[in-house]
Amino acid sequence: MFSHMTLGTNDWIKAEPFWKAVASALELPLLFDRPGGVAYGEMTGPKIFIGPTFDGQPASNGNGTHVAFLAKDRAMVDAFHAAALKHGGLNEGEPGLRPQYHPNYYGAYVRDPDGNKLQAVCHSVNG
Repeated sequence: MFSHMTLGTNDWIKAEPFWKAVASALELPLLFDRPGGVAYGEMTGPKIFIGPTFDGQPASNGNGTHVAFLAKDRAMVDAFHAAALKHGGLNEGEPGLRPQYHPNYYGAYVRDPDGNKLQAVCHSVNG
């Protein structure tokens, strides 16, 4: 449904280790590095950009906004959550089933160093 997303950061030095760890846990391919930021994904497929804002104003996160990454299995959701917390993320929801969404919905929520709300989710029965 989406081509790409962009999340701003005000401190790439602080954000970089977080994003490298999260991208590794989710097996997101590095698309390219740019000054003060990075992109993960596929050139002609889905991707996410993290870096300074294009207008030069401070980056801010939206209330009620979050980015959910698809995980291939529940272990990947767990790895995402652990990597995020180890590299400066804040816990917003432990890994686990969320049956209120559907019986196999397994997700975890974090905040990145800039306050963006992120999630990893697995929809698989066998996760």
